[in-house]
Amino acid sequence: MIRVSRTSAGSAASARQEASVTADHECRTVAEARAAIDLVDTDLAILLERRARLAGLVQRLKPVGGQAGRSPERERQIVDGMSRHAPRLGRERIARIMNVIIEASLEAAEDDHPGPGPGSAA
Repeated sequence: MIRVSRTSAGSAASARQEASVTADHECRTVAEARAAIDLVDTDLAILLERRARLAGLVQRLKPVGGQAGRSPERERQIVDGMSRHAPRLGRERIARIMNVIIEASLEAAEDDHPGPGPGSAA
């Protein structure tokens, strides 16, 4: 079972995001800027793992999972929402990034639950 909450990861990521926005302007060296990037990358990895686990759950709950069960409308909604939070990247770049994340999540879900079964596309 996957529990969905925003208490720990959500608030921690939000606090770090706020701190990093300030830190971005305080970085005076390449090393400081790279250290700030490393913190963001750590948060990003944690969130990607969480997202992949949730996407795997969705795949198991859907009547048809995997590539065959992809929903272009849902993916557009995701990209639209994320684009509002990342205006510097813009919709086109966010769409490319999310496509890779979605495909990787589907692959991970298949690795976790290979072969035919409830919710599989086989």
